[in-house]
Amino acid sequence: RQAEERLGLRDPLSTQYLRWLEHAFQGDFGISYKYKMDVTQVIASRMGNTLVLGGLGFLLLFLLAPPLGLLCARYEDRLLDRILCRAGALTSCIPEFWLSLVLVLLFSVTLRWLPSSGAYSLGGGTLEDRAVHLILPLSTVVLSHLWYYAYLVRSRVLEEVRADYVLLAKAKGLTRREVLSRHCLRNVIPSYLSVMAVSVPHILGGTYIVEAVFSYPGLGTLSYESARYQDYNLLMLLCVLSGAAVMLCAGAAQRISERIDPRMRPQPSTEGGEVIQL
Repeated sequence: RQAEERLGLRDPLSTQYLRWLEHAFQGDFGISYKYKMDVTQVIASRMGNTLVLGGLGFLLLFLLAPPLGLLCARYEDRLLDRILCRAGALTSCIPEFWLSLVLVLLFSVTLRWLPSSGAYSLGGGTLEDRAVHLILPLSTVVLSHLWYYAYLVRSRVLEEVRADYVLLAKAKGLTRREVLSRHCLRNVIPSYLSVMAVSVPHILGGTYIVEAVFSYPGLGTLSYESARYQDYNLLMLLCVLSGAAVMLCAGAAQRISERIDPRMRPQPSTEGGEVIQL
């Protein structure tokens, strides 16, 4: 109790937050009450694991969604398309924490094929050992987000299929597969890149949840622990970093949209202001 009063943990949260902001503007983010070290050092020790899990998850989503969406569009309303649509809708509606528990129950408890927690085995740390520990968390991140982006590609491709230039391409003798891959997908990719840039915070948030379930030593587990143990210095810096990542990705998405579509660029008006041509 005396230690909490000395550290100011008995003060109202608003007072603690203002005090933290005052020190943060001076470059002092405080120490972690749980780890007894500077919060920047604690975050630096965990950030690499989150970047590996989140980065690989984002890369797999980026690479797998267009082929899956294109496959569904090619076999529109056929058996394969219906099966993939229903399976994708099911996986996208399952909460990530529940999907994580199901995978742990199946592959770790029942089959005993894969580890259920951690980033590496006790005394391990080899590349192969880390890869094995990544399988379940990475699968959860990919399965819970894949269909959202694949369905986006499917819908946009089907819109392009009904465009006039597709009729001309078919009249020239191109097959449906050639039209979809050469023309439709090429016109869909720019909007897909913009959506993926905006979706980085969404995927990052899902990664946080998966880390907490699998006890994966990343920023997600660190956020959960800091909230549970009232480690406010650490929690507030994590919130600031997450918010900065959201704003950075939003700015990147805007830049990508302006590069791809010139109509999104600000144009000078005759009155000296700036307008956006739609």
